[in-house]
Amino acid sequence: MNAAIAGLFDGWRARFPGGATAKRRAAEVPAAAPRSRRAPAPEAIPVREWISVDAGQPARLLGFDRTLVCVVVALLALGLVMVYSASVAMPDNPKFARYTPTYFLTRHLLFMGISVLVALIVVQVPVSLWEKLSPWIFVTALLLLVLVLVPFIGKGVNGARRWIPLGIMSFQPSELCKLAIAMYAAGYMVRRMDVKENFFRAVLPMAISLAVVGLLLLAEPDMGAFLVIATIAMGILFLGGVNGRMFLIISAVLTGAFVLMITLSDWRRERIFAYLNPWDDKYTLGKAYQLSHSLIAFGRGEIFGQGLGSSVEKLHYLPEAHTDFLLAVIGEELGFVGVACVIFAFFWIARRLFHIGRQAIALDRVFAGLFAQGIGIWMGGQAFINMGVNLGVLPTKGLTLPLMSYGGSAIVMNMIALAIVLRIDIENRQLMRGGRA
Repeated sequence: MNAAIAGLFDGWRARFPGGATAKRRAAEVPAAAPRSRRAPAPEAIPVREWISVDAGQPARLLGFDRTLVCVVVALLALGLVMVYSASVAMPDNPKFARYTPTYFLTRHLLFMGISVLVALIVVQVPVSLWEKLSPWIFVTALLLLVLVLVPFIGKGVNGARRWIPLGIMSFQPSELCKLAIAMYAAGYMVRRMDVKENFFRAVLPMAISLAVVGLLLLAEPDMGAFLVIATIAMGILFLGGVNGRMFLIISAVLTGAFVLMITLSDWRRERIFAYLNPWDDKYTLGKAYQLSHSLIAFGRGEIFGQGLGSSVEKLHYLPEAHTDFLLAVIGEELGFVGVACVIFAFFWIARRLFHIGRQAIALDRVFAGLFAQGIGIWMGGQAFINMGVNLGVLPTKGLTLPLMSYGGSAIVMNMIALAIVLRIDIENRQLMRGGRA
């Protein structure tokens, strides 16, 4: 009996240690070793440096997209070299006799310096502020499009009034309008998200805005810029989820408007005929003069080109070689290889901008996502049109090659747009870390 009670008591102490027995056992445990003699602590559990977003595609958590910056800088550098190569012989022309051989080079460097400085400032601005300011930026662009048509304010060149002189450079409002329409359309779709299935409430106001922009641009005239702006707006509406039937109706209306403008304009109609048959004697020395010499430049370039600085077409045969037809000089001097590298670079940039936009939408940042994709449409679409014109795939239009052609307004606006997209990417990465944008 006593033995059973003693065994029960020992079991109770084993299950509930404490009291004097516990204290005695604790005293028997050796003291902890000094801090310096302790074994090293186990390493922390490794944390992935990327988070899967957008259907499992990894987005590396670095400060910013270094590859995107490197590709943009490479295009800027190549553009600087090719602008100098295409313009170095221009002082031989009596029209440019007062210019030095490095005139366009130094001004292009100035434009690049201004654009980089402005981009460094813009990338510090939160995307939420751009969303709030988007309607006012669009209104400002419309006012500038009106001002450029006012005598003694707008500057006319070759029969077109598209620039406002600002001392060291001339500002082109249509370039600001491309940025403004991307912001406005993205913000518009966010505000109208709940009524996007209703044509009159969702689409008609944007259609009226586009019509006003189109009338102002065609008065300059600048049909090429209007084509790019309409493409940006339509692309954002489509990506924003506008009903497919509405989208087809708008596309049909815009296509009909372009066809009507070409039909009613003799010189536009002549351009189409010249594009269809550039080697006709009627057009070779007229409307198809630029296109025919551009095709000759590509033909002379062959695979590896004639060598940097060895272009013949830039010697007063190919007009606007340093602006609209810069790709032809690249094709003649660097050949198919050089042109293919430029095409791939623009394809990669457009694809990357769309990827950043999809990431933002996946993070419930609809304005940022649609804006980034709109800039991708802008860069990719304008580059495609310029390349198509140079290669004879599309009718001749006065559109520059983004980031590369000579032109202050275009480079500054391109860099501002890309800086905002870079800011979107930075905020995406902060949110994927668990931080706040």
